[in-house]
Amino acid sequence: MTPRRATGSRPAREGRRRVAGVAAAAVLIAAAAGCAVGPDYHPPEPPVVGGYTPTPLPEVTTSTETPHGEAQSFVAGRDLPAEWWSLFHSEALDALVRRALAESPTLLVAEARLRKAQEDFAARRGATQWPTVDARLGAERIDVQPESLGVVALPIDTPFNLYFASAGVSYTLDLFGASRHELEALQALVDYQRFEREAARLMLAGNIVTSAIREASLREQIASTEEILDLQGRQLAIAERLRTAGTLSLADVTAQQISLAQARARLPGLQLRLEQVRHRLAVLSGRPPDTHDLPEFRLADLSLPVELPVTLPSELARRRPDIQAAEALLHEASARVGVATANFYPKIRLSADGGSLATAVSSVFGAGTGFYLLAASLAQPIFHGGELKAKHRAAVAAFEQAGAAYQEVLLRGFQNVADVLRALEADARILHETAEAASGARAYHDITARRFEVGGVSRLELLEAQRQYERAILERTQAVADRLVDSAALFQALGGGWWQAEPAPAAPPPEGTPVP
Repeated sequence: MTPRRATGSRPAREGRRRVAGVAAAAVLIAAAAGCAVGPDYHPPEPPVVGGYTPTPLPEVTTSTETPHGEAQSFVAGRDLPAEWWSLFHSEALDALVRRALAESPTLLVAEARLRKAQEDFAARRGATQWPTVDARLGAERIDVQPESLGVVALPIDTPFNLYFASAGVSYTLDLFGASRHELEALQALVDYQRFEREAARLMLAGNIVTSAIREASLREQIASTEEILDLQGRQLAIAERLRTAGTLSLADVTAQQISLAQARARLPGLQLRLEQVRHRLAVLSGRPPDTHDLPEFRLADLSLPVELPVTLPSELARRRPDIQAAEALLHEASARVGVATANFYPKIRLSADGGSLATAVSSVFGAGTGFYLLAASLAQPIFHGGELKAKHRAAVAAFEQAGAAYQEVLLRGFQNVADVLRALEADARILHETAEAASGARAYHDITARRFEVGGVSRLELLEAQRQYERAILERTQAVADRLVDSAALFQALGGGWWQAEPAPAAPPPEGTPVP
């Protein structure tokens, strides 16, 4: 026989209405509850700091009549563009940074962590803010032996089939805010991962810009070294000619050969460092180190930013992603204190089940017999061996730890900006001095070389002039690179301008990720 539908009976309909009524009442009671315990989080007040350095910065830095020797000015209160690396006016650099931000595995990791935090929050919110509703269907075959009941026969044929369908609703009232604080903590972790993603983007862009500048500096150093080798090669030819004429000793010729060999020995090391920085750029942009289509960077192709924005300290605390991430952890720790506090109070759970039974034999239960169950439970902690108090003290200690960690990150952020600002001021002066030293060293070398050729100075004087010139031009190149690197470091220290960018779309999961 085919069983009758159990869902059409009047008792079943009444049971379902009662279940729905219980669910609605649970939601209304939870919404009306206003006795949540635990702290309400308030963001830390911005620090009362007037500037970054104990003495004022100059309005402009020293200028020098040399490439990248322009004076830089500090503009207080000016904001950074989101694509701050564009201030170096290099199309190749812009393209490389944009490609890295789109393809780097470093950012894919950060995106995945953010998605996980968002889904953890969504799962917990769905489990706590709404009643849980489950449907159950079942079928059983029942056989009863009449002899076990002390009778000869039963009024029905056995075995028989029993079918049942039911729906259950349950809801835990959040009267004291445990679930609310738990959701608050998970939302803070979402914020933390979002700021961590922004910090990863900022660090990636900064590493690419710094590596590009380093590559340009190495190319300049290699070019300067090759220029020095050319000069010393010509000097060796002159020394050999003078040796043939009998006006120069063999020892002087040998000294020139040694000086040339020492200069040549420095060239492979520079070339090695250049190859290594090229490998680093490839990997940072999400490609293997044997990539051949990377752009080449030279100092002449990079412009020095001449207007440097300086954010107020109070704004820095709201914009640097590492400071914001530390504040998100402070918020999360505050919410955990609320959870630990709410655990001291009762937990009330409401539940309701309703459904119907049907058998293949109409004489048992009737056709589509309905049923419902209503239940409520209350659990009040009484004795847990000090567990709840210890967990509450631990949550308070974690909150204090997060507060101290936030203050430490904040102070280090201020120090970072102060260090870079002073470095930029010093870089300008260093470039001025090294540029003058390089110009003077070149003039002294040329004069000494001419005098040596006519026998006016000793070989030792010429070698010393060569060493001074070599050291001076390499120091000038390093000073130019330092100005560019420290300009990029200031943009990073100020937070990189990420708040002005369009919200970054979530990256899709990598190919091969399991999809339910």
